[in-house]
Amino acid sequence: MRPVQSSPVRDLLELTKDPGMISFAGGLPAPELFDVDGWRAAFADALSEPHARRHLQYAPTEGDPALRAWIADRQTSRGLPTEPTDLLVTTGSQQALTLIAAALLTPGAVVAVEEPTYLAALQCFRMADARIVAVAGDEQGILPEALAEVIEREHPTLLYLVPTFANPTGRTLTADRRAAVAALAEANDLWVVEDDPYGELRYRGTPLAPLAADSDTRVINLGSLSKICAPGLRLGWLRAPASVLPTLVVTKQAADLHTSTVDQAAAASYLAANDLEAHIATLRDAYRTRRDAMVELLPEVLPAGSRWTDPDGGMFIWVRLPDGADSETTLRVALGEQVAFVPGTAFYATTPDPATLRLSFTTNTTAEITKGLHRLATALRR
Repeated sequence: MRPVQSSPVRDLLELTKDPGMISFAGGLPAPELFDVDGWRAAFADALSEPHARRHLQYAPTEGDPALRAWIADRQTSRGLPTEPTDLLVTTGSQQALTLIAAALLTPGAVVAVEEPTYLAALQCFRMADARIVAVAGDEQGILPEALAEVIEREHPTLLYLVPTFANPTGRTLTADRRAAVAALAEANDLWVVEDDPYGELRYRGTPLAPLAADSDTRVINLGSLSKICAPGLRLGWLRAPASVLPTLVVTKQAADLHTSTVDQAAAASYLAANDLEAHIATLRDAYRTRRDAMVELLPEVLPAGSRWTDPDGGMFIWVRLPDGADSETTLRVALGEQVAFVPGTAFYATTPDPATLRLSFTTNTTAEITKGLHRLATALRR
């Protein structure tokens, strides 16, 4: 565990419990949009006779059959043909990453990542004692030609991507680049982990098929109910090629036997009884408004020379302050003004850029976003 540092996002959750603090730090869904009544009814159903005792018992490692069937239908409808037997239910998609690292990575194995990337994935790969290398990219994600160079030079075992509304940048890998990445993976026996927790939170533009649709033998696709239902459920899944899925099932058996039986049963009940499309439409409408409010205010809040992304979906805006800025120093001042964000350095596998930071727009109302950004402007002036 020596190379694994504590997540600054998790650390900031403690600091931002102050009710006066406005936090743009955590990638948290808006709690007021949780369907509490629907989930209360779903858990009541899961704990009703005649199946209540079965839902409190041990269960198969692969997951609840009804839940896996729903996930398979959902994935198929999004352009990724999937059977229930292709799936393993996990305790959040974060566990899926841990299982993949345990199954596929030996100490010193090379993992290629876009940079910056999801910091908890970096934690996971460091815990596996992997060597992490960065692949160059631009506003449309990683560059296939840069990936080809990394493959030739470093011989990575695995490539980790968040290709749709990436955390932390909000960028989306284009359809052409997805096909190119899949082709490189096929040609070089490279595993690709496609982490897709945000794909259904699209606010404009045309949805893209998952990268896994371009390769059925080398791409492991991860999904989650955290962003579209509730993160406290800790329900995720992986869709893996037949060549590796049995190994991942055994890895999960060794990790925790299976994901919570009653939580899976409640999720299956909820998804059968409720209109998830309508719920996601409500999320999109609310988050689109919040994203627009943040993007509209940034020109007057940030100092001249700053740049930021304008994502088509997801939860995050990536900011680069002018040369010479240090977002970690700014954060210390910002906390005094009762506003929080995540400095960008934690998202880098190699050389961090101290002028970067991540802002999340989903948790706060537009009024809170306005107030919080004005506090951030004060901190930046100071």
